[in-house]
Amino acid sequence: MNKFQLKEDIYYVGVNDAERRIFDALIPLPDGTTYNSYIIKGSEKVAMIDAADPAKKNILLSNLDNLKLGKIDYIISHHGEQDHSGAIPDVLEKFPMAKVLTNSKCKAELMDLLHIEEDKFIVVGDGQEVSLGNKTLKFIFTPWVHWPETFVTYLVQDKIIFTCDFLGSHYGFEPSEGLFVSDNEKIINPAKRYFAEIMSPFRTNIRKNLEKIKDLDIDIVAPSHGPLYRGAGFITDCYFQWSCEDVKNEVLIAYVSMHGSTDKIVDYFTVSLKNRGINVKSFDLAEADIGEIAMALMDCATAVIGSPTVLAGPHPSAVFAAYLVKALRPKLKYLSVIGSYGWGGKMVEQLAGLLGSLNAEIIEPVLVKGYPREADFKSLDILAENIMKKHKESGLF
Repeated sequence: MNKFQLKEDIYYVGVNDAERRIFDALIPLPDGTTYNSYIIKGSEKVAMIDAADPAKKNILLSNLDNLKLGKIDYIISHHGEQDHSGAIPDVLEKFPMAKVLTNSKCKAELMDLLHIEEDKFIVVGDGQEVSLGNKTLKFIFTPWVHWPETFVTYLVQDKIIFTCDFLGSHYGFEPSEGLFVSDNEKIINPAKRYFAEIMSPFRTNIRKNLEKIKDLDIDIVAPSHGPLYRGAGFITDCYFQWSCEDVKNEVLIAYVSMHGSTDKIVDYFTVSLKNRGINVKSFDLAEADIGEIAMALMDCATAVIGSPTVLAGPHPSAVFAAYLVKALRPKLKYLSVIGSYGWGGKMVEQLAGLLGSLNAEIIEPVLVKGYPREADFKSLDILAENIMKKHKESGLF
């Protein structure tokens, strides 16, 4: 068996992109990523599982050439996003008799995004099976991990589940050095970061989809990003834990300061919280990694945004932080705002408006006029005390 072979007649043809540092012009990639694609050679038909980002199409096509394939009958497209599907038109050009197997929603996306002609598709249903001869593909719909059309493919005889974004990680690895996770401790942080940035808004759907696959006999988990897993236990256990609604006795503070007032407020408030037995994770938005913020949001019971007032409203970085919190829809129970102002404004109202859909209780904010004085520090102590009481009421102590 060569280094690119999962099992007999099943091959990895994906692409390492370890140097990539930003995804979707939004998500930092400190460890790079991969675009995993697979070939399954049945006794009668050949299937390809997903493709690659179009920027890396030449490497994908070269990997296919190395297998000396006479044909590809089916291209299974789990997800319309271009990092998975972008090279499909190039594969179809190389193998013009191939058909794209996908569901109706993904078909519509691929026609819109890649202009693939309708006659190139075969639409499959949830639970449907397709035979390659001596190998059977079973399609299991797993919507909202993380788009509405996503699904997974279970290779019945070989007990391999191809999970698309589900159970993946943005972690660039060199396939020739090994396809599988060799150290769980090494992959857990990239996997958690990936979950936080991409999957966390869909926790309820994640739990439902974990239930759909939990009774499958799985030897290999083969996602579309990051290394593969031997057995499903480790990564599905992580997903069960990360998708639950439990929170910890932690406060996240995301703040920005222009002239030192908010810095001083945050410094004092952090100490006040810690003195009350509360763990604090603070992030200066001028330099923070949004992936680190996303991971911290997965666990904390309370989030506090700190900001100076800019033109009667919050600093743009604080607006971004509030939007990020809203988009990720974390398990937060409580929210608050701290900061400073010069002559007035509607900072609290604007931030509260952004965060209002989270169903978290807003604890009375503390805004300081100018640089903080003794009375302001007392107000911060009261806020810290109120947060401690709320955490105790929630059974977090």
